[in-house]
Order: sequence, then C-alpha cells, then structure tokens
Amino acid sequence: MDHGRRWFVMSAIGEDRPGIVADLAELIYDCDCNLEDSRMTRLGSEFAVLLLASGQGPDVEAKLAAGCKRLEWEKRLTVFLRRVDGPPAASPVGRTLVCTVTGIDKAGIVARVARTVSAHGLSVRDLRSDVRHASNAGTPVYTLRLAMDAPPSVDVARLRADLEQAAGELGLELSLDQLGPDV
Repeated sequence: MDHGRRWFVMSAIGEDRPGIVADLAELIYDCDCNLEDSRMTRLGSEFAVLLLASGQGPDVEAKLAAGCKRLEWEKRLTVFLRRVDGPPAASPVGRTLVCTVTGIDKAGIVARVARTVSAHGLSVRDLRSDVRHASNAGTPVYTLRLAMDAPPSVDVARLRADLEQAAGELGLELSLDQLGPDV
C-alpha cells in the first residue's frame, strides 16, 4: 500500500459543452494525480461529474483545490473537492441485485423504492432514472434502475414481495434480478 497516497472525491457541474471532461481530466493530470473512478452524465442542459482521484505529495490537496477554483472561474463550473480517508473499500461479499421499475411518472417513486430497499439493509451501488414520453400518447413514463449490494443474509423473496407491494401501490411494473456475486 502507498502510505503517502491521498484520496479525493470531486464533484462538478456546469452547462453541457464540449471540453468539460477534458478540463477535469487535465486538472487531475496536471496535479500529478490519478483518476481512479468516475461517473459522468448529462442531466437536462447540465453536465455532472463525480470522480475519485488519488495523489501523493505534501501539496497535492492544495494543488487540487487551486485547480478547482481555477475551473470555477475560467470554465464556469461549480466544483466541490473533499478529501476521503482512504482507497475505496472492497466490494462486499454477496450478490448484486438489480431492481427496475417503470410506469407513468409521478412524485415519490424514488423515495418509496429507496426506502423499501433501505429497510432491508441494502446499499445502493448505482441508481439511474429518466423520464421518456410514450410515442403514441406522449405520456411521461418513468424508469428507475437500482443496482444494490446484497449480503448473503438478505431474504430476496421478502425483498421482492415488499418491492412488488410498493410498485403495485404506485402503479408500476417491477423486475428484480440477481447479477451474481462479483458484478
């Protein structure tokens, strides 16, 4: 293990335009850091980034912070930098479950499904959602996809029943699939 290595989480958001990814990647490179993990996507007219970087040296945090301020000023990005305690934790032993719900868009879908998942002690690894308009009627259709880390002790049948109840009350279609232990 690298004892001098430090870990940072960075989030950034700005109006979608060519070059945002390059700007952030160059900042990390220019600070002699490594881009360890990232999620980047367009949300409406904005581009959002969440990434994990690591670097060494007594001034690595100061260099990253100064670079973030420069990007805010020069590139009109909102950037947040946070130092974290160490490298990412190893994936827990267990299964990866994927829950997908689809139906007419209404308030409370994510809150209800996430609370049901939380009540079973599951950690959300990834959540994605979007609204599409049905081609025939233009009705807004909402899709939510949750990937969850499920330890062996989780009662998948009970989880499925509780999720199906929540989905039924919201008028949604639901699927719950197991991807395997190491996905």
